[in-house]
Amino acid sequence: MSRATVLDDLAAAAIRRAEELKKSISFDELYERAMRFEKRDFADALAAPGLTVISEIKRASPSAGFIREVDPAAWATGYERQGAGCISVLTEPDRFKGSLEDLDAARDATSIPVIRKDFTVGEVQILETATRADAMLLIAALFDAASLARYVSLALEVGLTPLVEIHDEGEADLALESGAKVIGVNNRDLRDFTVDLGTFERLAPRLPEAILVAESGVTAPKDGRRLRNAGADAVLVGEAAMRDPSLVAKLSALP
Repeated sequence: MSRATVLDDLAAAAIRRAEELKKSISFDELYERAMRFEKRDFADALAAPGLTVISEIKRASPSAGFIREVDPAAWATGYERQGAGCISVLTEPDRFKGSLEDLDAARDATSIPVIRKDFTVGEVQILETATRADAMLLIAALFDAASLARYVSLALEVGLTPLVEIHDEGEADLALESGAKVIGVNNRDLRDFTVDLGTFERLAPRLPEAILVAESGVTAPKDGRRLRNAGADAVLVGEAAMRDPSLVAKLSALP
């Protein structure tokens, strides 16, 4: 399975959802709602002293299959209690079994910033996110330079923190050109789902001014320590935290 095939499949489904959203509400009304929604400072939470843990709520993924059923409000509360600095919620419905209702429940139950993780492909989805979350994921591989820069700008305009995700050197350059201040390095290669923490170690030196998030592959405190030493301001922990929430407390307690 190629990286492009995985992303194209998810992006195609996201395009269909975006078209449905356009039919249900006007762009102007969604923009007004987005501007009115009071945001929590995701970037500031990541830049706090120590290693910030972004704990993820997801029931399934293409690489792991079904992980577990979850009450998003209770899970988010537990993550916050374990010391998470932010919560990530998968809202993609097909491969990740998520929903916007999960996002709302998690944010309503906590006081820390919440990022919506989905396969955003259009401006209407950025506005939708800005009516209910504090940050959003933008995957650099889905965009050309002009589109990524436009979406980063719109996200910032409506008060969101865009987390631009990269996996290689070319995408790192795209992220920098887009004006992104928060950049996530995905250690998972979507071509074969292998995980290599060395991906972050290789790319971090190219991004000295960015707030850096290491994504995927953190299964133990030693992984968090390794990534922190390589320059990570935060780690995003998904499947491992879903299987063992106590990992969040261990990572949060790293000296």
